[in-house]
Amino acid sequence: MPPLQQGDRRIIRSKKALREALITLMEERGFNSFTVNDLCARADLNRGTFYNHYQDIQDLLNSFEDEVMEGLEVYQAQMRVLNLADIARYALMKKPLPFLVGLFDYLREEGDFLHAVLGPGGDIGFGPRLRDSICGNLVQSILHEHYRENPTPFVNYYVAYFAAAYLGVVTRWIETGMSETAEEMALVAMRLFFIKPGESIEL
Repeated sequence: MPPLQQGDRRIIRSKKALREALITLMEERGFNSFTVNDLCARADLNRGTFYNHYQDIQDLLNSFEDEVMEGLEVYQAQMRVLNLADIARYALMKKPLPFLVGLFDYLREEGDFLHAVLGPGGDIGFGPRLRDSICGNLVQSILHEHYRENPTPFVNYYVAYFAAAYLGVVTRWIETGMSETAEEMALVAMRLFFIKPGESIEL
């Protein structure tokens, strides 16, 4: 990879400053309660720098959300080749699936942004994107091939129900400060696959 030029470094620094400012302002005021001027002042950048790269604040937010989703693509690919036998084998050994550990590590890296964007002052449209791309694919991975290829209305409701539940798990982890390790959260996610009504809810 060629070394970064001075202009490239400046762009990276500006983007980092805007991302941090966006997170802070979403947490403090909510997404719809600040202007480009507010954002630039917080990032210590001029408006010209902002408009060289983004049309408006929504465009900026969309860009950062898209980057997070692109980072999740590797885990989506791993989910597509996962099956219930794989999950059951690791569950019997009481070991977390490696890709789930990686997924929660990635979510931790993006924790500040996710806390802001999934929170009350964030973007209500981002949660469904996360649900469909990660949680929905995770649930799909445990379905028998017959149901993957020929889903009935009930199968679709089943996937929707558990995908929303897993988004709730991820959201709670982020909201409560991500105190559990990625390994612990991977085990939580796996345990939830197999728990039955009336069964002990110990991990």
